[in-house]
Formats: sequence, structure tokens, C-alpha cells
Amino acid sequence: MTAHRSTVAPPAAVRSGSLAAWRVAVRPQSLLVAFSPVLVGATLGYARSGVIDPLAALLVLGCALLMQVITNMQNDVGYTVRGGDSSGTRTGLPRATANGWLSVRHVRAGIVAAALLATGFGLALAAYRGWPVLAIGVASLAAALAYMGGPKPIAYTPFGEVTVMVFFGLVAVTGTDWVLTGSVGATSLLASVAIGALASAALTVNNHRDRAHDRLVGRRTFAVCWGDNASFRLYGWLVLGPFLLVPAMAWLAQSAALLLPLLLLPMAWQLRRDFKGCAPGMAFNQILFRTFRLELWFAALLSASALLGRVLA
Repeated sequence: MTAHRSTVAPPAAVRSGSLAAWRVAVRPQSLLVAFSPVLVGATLGYARSGVIDPLAALLVLGCALLMQVITNMQNDVGYTVRGGDSSGTRTGLPRATANGWLSVRHVRAGIVAAALLATGFGLALAAYRGWPVLAIGVASLAAALAYMGGPKPIAYTPFGEVTVMVFFGLVAVTGTDWVLTGSVGATSLLASVAIGALASAALTVNNHRDRAHDRLVGRRTFAVCWGDNASFRLYGWLVLGPFLLVPAMAWLAQSAALLLPLLLLPMAWQLRRDFKGCAPGMAFNQILFRTFRLELWFAALLSASALLGRVLA
């Protein structure tokens, strides 16, 4: 297995209120989950229509990245407020508020600032496509806040993977396509399922890694509710399932170039094997980072092949 250096500073290097502390709360390595669907939606839309507005594309990307930042910060502060780290058994990446590197008040202020900025971007996008853009934005913001907020956080239920599939797959890919082109292609719809599955796979790694701790603190994730074998099968379907959709996307687009992501199938298969044989605890973080990279590479190859297909058409 290839070693991977986390971008999160080790606990001893983090000073209270520092940039490193905010990096822990924001978790920039997870932003690939937000970048990938926008890349796919924009390129597939362009390949179909031949039209793209760079400013609108940047605004959509800004909104997507801010939604992920809000989710990460809300996850950090929400988990701390609920005492999720109090048992001392957690094996995941460190949390800024739980370690005292940032105060709950400051992180909540950061969430408000990010939400206001995202709202500004959304209002600008509404000038392109009207009120439905705001509806998408409000729903996405509500989901980001509800993941670890409110009386019944999504993170405490078995529906986390479904939520990620919907908002970081279906909504993000098809929403990007629609905002930039005014329509949604059938290829984009299938691609949204594929990208959403890979994003959900990353959450499955998190929940599988933390299942013992989550059981102690009352989190009823998929891994807690259905057990290790079901969690392994879910991860397998989420990382391999997208490759079953690739031939259908190529057929719908009438472009053999769209078969290019199949080159990543051995990488996905190895990830599935390594997930099953991974030692408990922090070793799963390597699987997590590799899953992020698989999604990014899948998105990159799908986007490149869509553009190549248009050039060759």
C-alpha cells in the first residue's frame, strides 16, 4: 500500500487559533468530494451543448466547496457539543474544537461566514437560472447543517451515505449541468450516480473505521446498525458500481472515449480488497485518502474523455 501523508498537522504542532487549527476544522483534503461533481457536470454539459460560462462555473464551484467546508465545520463543532469525543475511544482524524484548538463559538462564526458567502454566490447564480437555483442552494445548506446539527443529526442515523449520494452526486452533477446549460443530459444523470457512489464510499470508510466508538456514543450509522460484513459489501458496491455505469454512459453519449474511466477498475478492485483486510483504527485513514483520489481520478478521466469525444465527433 502506498504511504500517504495527511495534510492535517499532528496534534503536537497545532497551536490554539492557528491556521493549522482551522485546517483541522475545514479538512481541505475532503474538498475533492465537492470539486469532482462540479468538474463532471460542467464538462459533460459542455460536451453536449458546446456552451459554458466560465464565471457561472466558478460560482457553482465556489458554492460546492463552501457546502463541504460548512459540513466539515458543523461536523467538528456538532460532535464536540454532543460529547462525541468524551469516551476517549475515537480513532478518526482529530477535531479542532474537541482538542481545544478552536472554540465552539469561533467555529460557529466560521460556519455563518461561509453560509453568507455561499448565499451571495447563490444569489449571483439566480441571475442565470432564476429561483430554482436558490431552492437547490437552500436544500444543500440545510443538509450541510443537519448532518451534525439539529435534534436528530443525519450523522447519527444510517442515512449518511444516502445523503452524500444525493447532494454530492445527484444534486451536484446534474445541478451543475443545468445551471450551465439549462438542461440535464442522460449521461450527466448516470454520472451523478457514479460520482455520488464514490463520495458515499469515503463516508463508508469513516463510519466503518469508527463503528466501535460510534456504538458507544449512540451513533446509529449503517456500519453500527448492519455490521461489518454489510459495511464491507456496501463499500464494494460503492467503489465498483460506478464502473458498471461507464459503458451505459458511453452508449448514451455515442462516444467510445467515455470508456476511459475503466482504466481505474484495478485501482477500485484493490481498494475493495484492502478495505476488507485493513487493520482496525487509524489504518483506515489511508483507505479514506485513496478513496478520495479514486473519485478525483474517475471524475478527471470522465471529464477528459467527454471533451475528447467532442473533439473527435
